[in-house]
Amino acid sequence: MRITVLGAAAGGGFPQWNCHCRNCAGLRAGTVRAKPRTQSSIFVQARAEGPGVLINASPDVLTQIRQQPVLWPRPADAAAQRHTPIAGVVLCDGQVDHVTGLVMLRERGVPLPLWCTDPVAEDLTTGYPLLNVLGHYCGVDRHRIALDGTRFEVPGVEGVQFRALALDSKAAPYSPHREAGVPGDNIGLEIRDTHSGRSLFYAPGLGERSPAVIDALHAADAVMVDGTFWTDDEMVRLGISRKHAREIGHLPQSGPDGMIALLDTLPAATRRVLIHINNTNPILDEDAPQRAELARHRIEVAEDGLLIDL
Repeated sequence: MRITVLGAAAGGGFPQWNCHCRNCAGLRAGTVRAKPRTQSSIFVQARAEGPGVLINASPDVLTQIRQQPVLWPRPADAAAQRHTPIAGVVLCDGQVDHVTGLVMLRERGVPLPLWCTDPVAEDLTTGYPLLNVLGHYCGVDRHRIALDGTRFEVPGVEGVQFRALALDSKAAPYSPHREAGVPGDNIGLEIRDTHSGRSLFYAPGLGERSPAVIDALHAADAVMVDGTFWTDDEMVRLGISRKHAREIGHLPQSGPDGMIALLDTLPAATRRVLIHINNTNPILDEDAPQRAELARHRIEVAEDGLLIDL
């Protein structure tokens, strides 16, 4: 099984178009050693040259397709003019930075196979009715993601199984249950290679630790989890927001009960990767002391194009 990181940044990407924070300004000026990143998404294949599953459809999906040859059309029939290796899309939530790319895939020609939970499907037909819009183009072949531990496969990508775990986080700001969350607003995914038995736990939006989350992390060979903020008050201190990281559904890295402390409990052989990294997070600066602290804990910072083979 191969996982390709298409985008590693949080909403807005890095640098963010309207941001002049130290990271964004420094990247533009060349005074901060960092790499630009598009908004978070991964592509999962059973084998390196085969079709795969798009996990979350970022607004940057067309840029990501252009940048990653693994997503280029490769029709088996030389006469075919249209093709995509994207066999289907699986959504972890209804956040704008994870679903807006669905509209960019409207030229598919046949209904887009889409897996999401019932609360996300509700949000995408009411508060942000992307599925209704797509009905006027390619249409959507929607499949329900169950929250009872049932595994599922995406046809065309046999050998890779998915299992959802409901997370304590936040629904999208436009959702009617933003402040009164329901199970399925946000999920983590266990992604398993049925041949090797090896797995990745993927959770770009993780607000709280729970026994189920801890079990999922410990069971995986690699984890790719929420790297949005370094501190809980990061956006408040910068004067960008009045809300703390945990209030908007993200577990910060630092602190005695933060992501670093959680990842430190994993087996030594587990690969640990942070994704969905906000443009303000000092870990984007490759020379920052926070980046060095992650290295001491054997935690990687995802970047566009990162490959993980399991």
